[in-house]
Amino acid sequence: MRKTALITGATSGIGLELAKVFARHGYDLVLVARDEGRLATVASAVETESSVSVKTIARDLSRVSSAQEIFGLTLSLGIQIDVLVNNAGAGLNGCFTEHRLEDELAVIQLNIASVAALCHLFGKEMVKRGSGRILNVSSTAAFQPGPLMSNY
Repeated sequence: MRKTALITGATSGIGLELAKVFARHGYDLVLVARDEGRLATVASAVETESSVSVKTIARDLSRVSSAQEIFGLTLSLGIQIDVLVNNAGAGLNGCFTEHRLEDELAVIQLNIASVAALCHLFGKEMVKRGSGRILNVSSTAAFQPGPLMSNY
């Protein structure tokens, strides 16, 4: 039975490259990002280049409900996630007090709360069946303070 990797932030950068790597290693994919059109383009390209199945889920992980929705969709489709790759992330540049509070909270939701929720939801299933892996991708900038990036 082929294994499945779920990758967030899969339409560009590291997420896109990880999707290609997992596909080359024979993993079916569930790709997650905000832009449905870009997801469809990436899914088509990956399927053309490999012999894997690619499903897409268009969700914005800066929204509180998104992690639960993603988990629920994989369950309803009968897809077992063997590898969870939390790659989606963003930051705001500029003075914290000059940004809208909603935007700062959305960054926290995306970079922290959604990662924790996805790890908890999928991790619980992995523990139950005694197998699975989680990869949380991060930036070195997350580990050192930078000017005008207080929330990141």
